[in-house]
Amino acid sequence: MTATLTQIDHLSIARDFATAPNDWPLAPRFSATHRWSHRLATLPDAEVWLLTWLPGQCTDVHDHGGSAGAFTVVEGELTEETFAGVRPASTLMPSGTGRGFGAHHVHRVANLGPKPAVSIHVYGPALTSMTQYRVESGRLVVASVERAGIQW
Repeated sequence: MTATLTQIDHLSIARDFATAPNDWPLAPRFSATHRWSHRLATLPDAEVWLLTWLPGQCTDVHDHGGSAGAFTVVEGELTEETFAGVRPASTLMPSGTGRGFGAHHVHRVANLGPKPAVSIHVYGPALTSMTQYRVESGRLVVASVERAGIQW
């Protein structure tokens, strides 16, 4: 007998939520002091987050604690910098674009554009931790580990 694993299409979930803003329980908000976020849904095998980004706001370099996921840009544009090889790779993501990623994805996301941005993020399983890194001499060094329910 062969077992079949069901793989969740996180990017499809993100796109579905992105195309239905009238179904969100609240409108996006913006904060000058920090990126704003709100969990939109908890699904059996994933969670969905709404994030906003004013120009200049960004994440630290981080992973998702073993969760796979995806994000899609709803408004504005974001730049994702990935850290999979020797040199970081940077990708500009305008409104309507998205990407999925595996459980060991390390990246930094920033709004380097002139306008506010809105994005939908999906993680599966639900986030329990996120590791923050700093880049030293071209290598990733763990800076901290944040735990769900404690730091966010």
